[in-house]
Amino acid sequence: MIDRPALADFLRRRREQVRPADVGLRGGSRRRTPGLRREEVAQLAGISTDHYTRLEQARGSAPSASVVAAVARALQCDEDQRDHLFHLVGIEPPRRRGEPHVRPGLIRLAGLLGDVPVILFTDVGEVVWRNPLAAALMTDLPEEPGRARNVIWRWFTDPDGRIAPRDDWERLGAAHVSDLRATHARRAGDPDVSRLVADLLRVSEEFRELWQRHDVAVRRQDRKTFLHPRVGAVELRCEVLVSEAGDVRLLAYFPLEGTDAADRLDLLRVIGTQDLRIDAT
Repeated sequence: MIDRPALADFLRRRREQVRPADVGLRGGSRRRTPGLRREEVAQLAGISTDHYTRLEQARGSAPSASVVAAVARALQCDEDQRDHLFHLVGIEPPRRRGEPHVRPGLIRLAGLLGDVPVILFTDVGEVVWRNPLAAALMTDLPEEPGRARNVIWRWFTDPDGRIAPRDDWERLGAAHVSDLRATHARRAGDPDVSRLVADLLRVSEEFRELWQRHDVAVRRQDRKTFLHPRVGAVELRCEVLVSEAGDVRLLAYFPLEGTDAADRLDLLRVIGTQDLRIDAT
């Protein structure tokens, strides 16, 4: 059963402890209270401000497990704090091995790379954090947590939504599957991996054919072209930093040498950035 008063108190106190700079936001001199604003936590977690506000006011509907995990990431909770948050909501915390946890330090590191698109993925392909430039580059990615933010699921269930040139589809699809194969082998029996693979095998013939090849490779670098509706084709070199446990990846996209990608990113930064930095009023 959800402990609403304790949940509200924990969220409020934790929010006050997180500095805007810790999550890549401007602090500003006109903030009346320390820490983050409610709307900033909501935006970082990918939920509505109203939903988060109700949680801090000890009212409203109980949050789902995916929302609790997203709020814990936004508030930079460590694993113990995250588990406590789950207990307050009345939900069993995820198994630590089966549910990747993004350390606050990794989010802080990602936040320092503001000049290039940066994304944090779990090892099953779910986007758990991205900087404003990455949000502007991947315009088709919704804010709500869950399967809709899983790039592997979206790749094989919504081919029409792919934002890469058709000539790259075969290579990128094979890379998704071989990387997931490595995760499936390393985390054999973990429910989140097993469910994702089973669902993909059920709904995608393309995935089934690639899965049957038994290709295995953790993706550590790549080249990718993003077809953006406003700035056109952006050719990028992707460098992947894998966490020690292998359950979280930091992807940084750098302009490909010999292309105009840097100019296109500069243009995107001006006209298309979804800026999470909210000026005080």
